[in-house]
Amino acid sequence: MAGIEQCEANDSAYSLIEQLYKAVHELEAFKDASENKVHWTEIEQYFRNLEVTLKKKSEELVAKEKEYEVKEAETLALIVEKEAVVATKEQDYLDRVQELKDAAVAAIAEACANFRPTTAESLDTAENGDTKVSSSVGDKNSPDEEFPRKTSEITENMAADVKSRPELTHFCEQMDAKGLLNFLMENQKILNDICRELPLALESASEPARLVLNSLEGFYPPDETSQTVDKTDAALQGMRKSCVVLLEAMASFLARIDPGDTHLLNPEIKQLAKAIADEWKPKLSNAGSGAAIDNSLEAEAFLQLLATFRIASEFDEEQLCKLVFVVAHRRQAPELCRSIGLTPKMPGLVELLINSGRQVDAVRFIHTFQLTEKFPPVPLLKMYLKDLRRNSQGKGGNSRGAAGSQVTYAYTK
Repeated sequence: MAGIEQCEANDSAYSLIEQLYKAVHELEAFKDASENKVHWTEIEQYFRNLEVTLKKKSEELVAKEKEYEVKEAETLALIVEKEAVVATKEQDYLDRVQELKDAAVAAIAEACANFRPTTAESLDTAENGDTKVSSSVGDKNSPDEEFPRKTSEITENMAADVKSRPELTHFCEQMDAKGLLNFLMENQKILNDICRELPLALESASEPARLVLNSLEGFYPPDETSQTVDKTDAALQGMRKSCVVLLEAMASFLARIDPGDTHLLNPEIKQLAKAIADEWKPKLSNAGSGAAIDNSLEAEAFLQLLATFRIASEFDEEQLCKLVFVVAHRRQAPELCRSIGLTPKMPGLVELLINSGRQVDAVRFIHTFQLTEKFPPVPLLKMYLKDLRRNSQGKGGNSRGAAGSQVTYAYTK
């Protein structure tokens, strides 16, 4: 297009020069005075210069047109590339949402799988003075009345299949609490296997309850009161996990014996357990605050101590409920609540978990304590998936522990 326009401009200029040439010669024919004559060479030179200028301008325009065409092509290519990137990100987000959905389904499946009797439930009927588990206590037709017998059968079958490691048996026979704890800390990778073997190994101890209590001696470092301790320290966390495992093993061991046999948990042992709990309690003052999740392992150990040695009645239920809120995301939490007699408080806890955006945790408690009529699980899980989608799209939403400062909620509902 620019070339055609350039040709037309050249033809027009040439035509004008020809016309001017004729006009000048006609003018020279009428005028003889040399001073009035216009030299054709000057005029021709002027127009030649003008023609060169126009040609240069035309070439510049053609060059700019080509430059704009190149830029246009680059811009279109960039747009196509951006569209591809956006499409890829969109697919990534969709994949992420699907992963979150799968995680939610897995969490629900885990909650359903965990809804089964555990050894901790036998502690409900073992000591009426220390537990207030449910209104069904005393009912001969209640499933809880048959639970100790069922637990005994389960643990006997387990004993037939599981054998304790020689090291565990040796430490228990020697009442070596420090050696036993160190062995657990050094074998964190096989801790699940050790958990099954420990109740059997404790049978070799002359005083299993005292052995477990002695192993708790270093749960809080001696200098923790004077300086800040890193709660994420791997060694400290490993030691505390090992302490929780020992407490759980002791609870399983007690579930295997006759519930009426109280010689293992005599008043002296209970007093020692109470002294440890009293020492730990002030260090759990952050429970229910923004640092609650960081304290979950400590809170779980405290609650397990009360459940194992059946001293929960010595402590305020409202304070215990605050600690339960901290450990509600842990698999053992519902049965732990049952074993320390907090069943009547569970509706209030479930409502608090729901309001805090912890629907999956709430569903676990709902199934364990049969609260499905008051809190239908399906709408809660739909709400959970909706929050996951909102979070994956960067729109915010409730997160676990968002209402940690609201743990003063009335659990008496």
